[in-house]
Amino acid sequence: MTVTEPIISGFHPDPSVCRVGDTYYLVNSSFEYLPGLPVHSSTDLITWAPIGNALTRSTQIAEHRGYPSAGIFAPTIRHHDGRFWIIVTNVNDIPLGRGHFIITATDPAGPWSDPVHINGALGIDPDIVWDEAGTAHVTWCSLDPAHPGILSAPIDTATGSFASPPIQLWEGTGLAFPEGPHLYRVDDWWYLLLAEGGTERGHAVTIARARSLEGPYEAAPHNPILSHRSLPLPVQNVGHADLIELADGSWAAVHLGVRPRGQTPGFHVNGRESFLVGIDWVDGWPVVDEDRYPVQPIDHSFVDTFSDPALHSRWLGVGRFPSSFTTLTPGGGLLIDGRADDGHTVLAARAVDQAWTVTASFTVDGGEGRLGLRMDEKNWYGLSYDGTTVTATVSIGTITHTVGSWRPAATPVLQLASRPAPVLPHGVSLEPDLIELSAWAGEVEHHFGSFDGRYLSTEVTGGFTGRVFGVEAVSGLVHLQEIRYTTDTAI
Repeated sequence: MTVTEPIISGFHPDPSVCRVGDTYYLVNSSFEYLPGLPVHSSTDLITWAPIGNALTRSTQIAEHRGYPSAGIFAPTIRHHDGRFWIIVTNVNDIPLGRGHFIITATDPAGPWSDPVHINGALGIDPDIVWDEAGTAHVTWCSLDPAHPGILSAPIDTATGSFASPPIQLWEGTGLAFPEGPHLYRVDDWWYLLLAEGGTERGHAVTIARARSLEGPYEAAPHNPILSHRSLPLPVQNVGHADLIELADGSWAAVHLGVRPRGQTPGFHVNGRESFLVGIDWVDGWPVVDEDRYPVQPIDHSFVDTFSDPALHSRWLGVGRFPSSFTTLTPGGGLLIDGRADDGHTVLAARAVDQAWTVTASFTVDGGEGRLGLRMDEKNWYGLSYDGTTVTATVSIGTITHTVGSWRPAATPVLQLASRPAPVLPHGVSLEPDLIELSAWAGEVEHHFGSFDGRYLSTEVTGGFTGRVFGVEAVSGLVHLQEIRYTTDTAI
């Protein structure tokens, strides 16, 4: 048996974890979506609850055009000297000669500080660690062809300046794309954990160790210590791990993975998710135990009528903070303003299940609203309503096709649903799922059809994210009364 269920489902990649006492805190990449860097907490490493986002305002990260799979890459979270620390890359800033930055907080639920930017470190996936003398060291995957591999340098965390020039620690075992470094001090060794092989089917976790932080590093004899490449397992692409010592002195690791479905090559639709494995130390090396933590599927259902004083942390904008285009209305409901020319007025949330249903109830004022399921700007399925007509649309790359339209007698409820694909006689489904588009008004339902989920998968669209659903003000004003998301536990 190996792990089949994520600890945090649906587009929560690149997990990093730390512990304070008996509580664990985990942060994930967020790419083009804002607010960024979702933070979860747990007391057992299995059941996690969202506690907020670390990037919540424009003084931390500028709003942007929401280019697919740009933005925030691969954070590291640590606790040191009474504070929580996150170091991360904003790839949108790389053309400015920077990218990595550090934010801190006394409470992981926030607020987090404004960033301290690190100049002159071209790369991604930064890590921060403190040596025995208390000096902070930043380690990252270099994108500088003149200085390849994993680089590291001591840093002044108050200014972002390096105390000495970066040095190369390791170039990995020879697999593609050595990245995602994390450094740990365990007993008398420094351990350097990497992701290698690319974040697709060849993904793997490797490790090396040295007596000093600066090296030289020797690779573990049993590398990679975790990989599902070329194995017939339901979870694939496993890698990008982070080790954690538990309160009782035992060890575990979080890592990313995907759950592909459908015919070869398999299609994962909810993005890269966070998983958990146990760790044993054998002869001074970590050995993975994938069976230690049985994780059960959970019900993620919710109903939001937007009657709370603030938006729930699940809600996202594409390159924009929702507060820049939404307003909570007295007594409940939300106003989404699509009158600006810059667009991206999408109030979105991650799709986190293998099968689900989402409904939205809204009215429009002088424009059009849309309930959609998206991978990016070019790949989405949606239902729009302009006050008189519901229109179903599928957009696949450069092709946008109107499936049909319906004029309901009353204000409709719009519905998207992910349903299991039919199983062929030899036991294989062609599609990962089918996306149903429908609407109803009163007792009258109009079904527009079921559409192939492959076209909203990473294997087709590319990139590093997963599906999100949400309501967009295509134009004018949208008065959103309710969004209801239901987990289909039958799959």
